[in-house]
Formats: sequence, structure tokens, C-alpha cells
Amino acid sequence: MGMTMSQKILAAHAGMKEVKAGQLINAKIDLALANDITGPVAIKEFGKTGVKNVSDSAKIALVMDHFAPNKDIKSAQQCKICREFAAEQNIENFFDVGKMGIEHALLPEQGLVGAGDLVIGADSHTCTYGALGAFSTGVGSTDMCAGMMSGEAWFKVPSAIKFVLHGKPAKYTCGKDVILHIIGLIGVDGALYKSMEFTGDGVANLSIDDRFTICNMAIEAGAKNGIFPVDGVTLEYMKGRFKREARIFSADDDAEYDAVYDIDLSALKPTVAFPHLPENAKTEEAWGDIKINQVVIGSCTNGHISDLRIAAEILKGRKVAKNVRAIIIPATNEIYLQAVHEGLVDIFINAGAIVSTPTCGPCLGGYMGILAENERAVSTTNRNFVGRMGHVSSEVYLASPYVAAASAVTGRLSSPEDL
Repeated sequence: MGMTMSQKILAAHAGMKEVKAGQLINAKIDLALANDITGPVAIKEFGKTGVKNVSDSAKIALVMDHFAPNKDIKSAQQCKICREFAAEQNIENFFDVGKMGIEHALLPEQGLVGAGDLVIGADSHTCTYGALGAFSTGVGSTDMCAGMMSGEAWFKVPSAIKFVLHGKPAKYTCGKDVILHIIGLIGVDGALYKSMEFTGDGVANLSIDDRFTICNMAIEAGAKNGIFPVDGVTLEYMKGRFKREARIFSADDDAEYDAVYDIDLSALKPTVAFPHLPENAKTEEAWGDIKINQVVIGSCTNGHISDLRIAAEILKGRKVAKNVRAIIIPATNEIYLQAVHEGLVDIFINAGAIVSTPTCGPCLGGYMGILAENERAVSTTNRNFVGRMGHVSSEVYLASPYVAAASAVTGRLSSPEDL
């Protein structure tokens, strides 16, 4: 029996001709990632081992993105631990204030991850890099510590589900609608510890940002990773960015899949995940009249330049509704600058929105947009669990930038066609 795309990447990094689902392997990693929440835990464990130096400082990235610029003393201490460790270990891929970015948008932008890579990250949304044809997955901080020490990680080889994408997304639908539809279809445990492999003629009609969004939320279906084939769109994005040689893997014709789903992209409609699970996906006819208090457009899921352009398209010449707070967060400084140069920031501010430095803050109820008791937010983030963005009685509706921006204008959950 042949291997899936993910299995081929794992086999290559383990130095093996083949691997099978369920097999336990050790494999060499190309990058280990941590942030200002998970990094300090890994660093403290590293200190307990007695090991003096990391295996390869060039294969470690530390990104201060959750609570930087520091919101309080505790977060300042967390970042200080990472800063001191980065200096001590000469970690060149250290990103802090002034070199800002949300990790899962920043690392692809900086060319630190790419096709054929094997990446671990002490953050569950590390699966984002599958958009570039990499096997990337989230791990715990202790596994991050082991990766820093040895340059290797252990894996249980996952089985896979194939999603065959056809057609082209309709107007006002994008990658966020695709993944919310899929999670609604299979559930939050529908791909538990499996690879979600995307293929089909419809892939060519998805931008690289769409693919980042889809792979980013593979974890919301319980997946080990999400992955797209490497094509012209992938190579064009990596051109001039990726610092290593691309390694292109593809699934064997006789690769085994636990299930196969056919998805007609042209039939998808704007989709929103209602509280309190990403699988609670509904299209507009089932939304009802949902009054909102806040809109967040940003995060590692939808803070790309294409997402900001969508928001500007909807907000241009319009105003944010009274009593609605609209918060827009470019995912990296490079994206922020591009938004400034394109005049998008002018549009946002003139509409009555605010624009923040890159941060994960509101996504996890950290800062820059915490919800109060009984408040509702439409957000382009990736999770809407109870209390995810603030008070336990608050509600989060996950949506695309199209829906989020339209909702900011109307003050209610809305699609652009409602404007």
C-alpha cells in the first residue's frame, strides 16, 4: 500500500523508505517553534536537563506574539525569560517588539518554513504551514524542549482523510467558509489524530492565504495536521522567501485514506460557527437576528493582507455601527505596512475601526478586545469555546472577513449582501 503526502514527509525525515499509520518514529525536524506563553515552560524544562546548548540555534524560532507589547508584569516576565534564553543561545529567529508578527503568519513570510519541511510548534495552530506542503503540527512544551535539545521529535504516524475540492468559491466566500463547512460536516473530532489532505481541481482556485486559513483550523477538527499539494501558487509564494531547498512530496495513487469527501467550492455559502464549538456551522438562512457588540478581524487565521483587503472593500464609504467596537489586527508588520501603503488603514479609521499592532491578544481573551458579561463578538479567529474571548457568558461567532466587516456595519450578524 502506498503512502499519503504526510507519511512521505515523515518517512523522509526519519530516514526510512516507508512508514505506516500507527507506527512510532523519531524524525529530524527543520524547525521548532514556541511563543511567549509556551516558550518559558520549554525553557525552564531545558534548564533542568543540564544540557548547556541547543542542538541547532538556526532551527529554533521564538515569537513574542500573545502578550507583546507586554500587557502586565506577568507577561513581561514571560517575555524576559524568552529574551534572555534567545541571547544566551544565540537564537537568530527571535521576534519581539519592533520585529513583530503573529507566529503562524510571520514564519512563512520570513521564509522559515516551506515545502517538504517537518515542523513542530508549542502552539496548536502550527498546522498552518501545511498550506506550503509541509508537515507541521502542534506539540507540548516538553516536546518542544526535547526538540531544542536533540533536533528530533517523536511521532505516531497518522492515517489520513482526503478532501477533494472542486470548482471555484462564489463571491463573498473564501477559505474560512471552506474550513467552517468542513468542520461542520465532520465535527470537532472528525479527524482526530489524522492528516487532513486537500486535493482536487479546486485547489488551484484557492489563494495561499485561503490555504493558510484552512490548514490553520485543521486542529479544530482534531487533526494532527492539514496539508495541500505543492503547486504554482505555493512556489510563487515561496519564491524569494524560503531559505532552504523546497522538497516536493505527493501522495501515491494507492495511498490509503480513512474517508474521502468531495467538496463543491462553488456551492458553499457564507458560513458562521455559532457558540460554543467550531462545528456549530450555519449558513445565513439559519442565523436569525443576532445583535453584536464587537468585531475582530485578524489573528493567525485571518490577518493576511487579503483579509484586510476584504474588510476594506466592505467598510469603504461606510461606518461601523453605533455601540460596536471594530478591531482590526494585521498579522505581521510587513502586512501592516502594506495595508498603510494601500490606504486600507485610512479606510478602517475613517469607518470608525481601530488598528492594532500584530498580536494574538483578543483571540484567546488576553487583551486588545476582551468581552464583558453577555457580550457577543463576530471574530475571524479560530475558536469560540466558552469564555474564549472573555467573560464566561460572552459569545463568539467565527466568521470570514466578509461577514465580520458586514456585521460591523449593521451591528448584527450579517453577510455583505445585507448591506
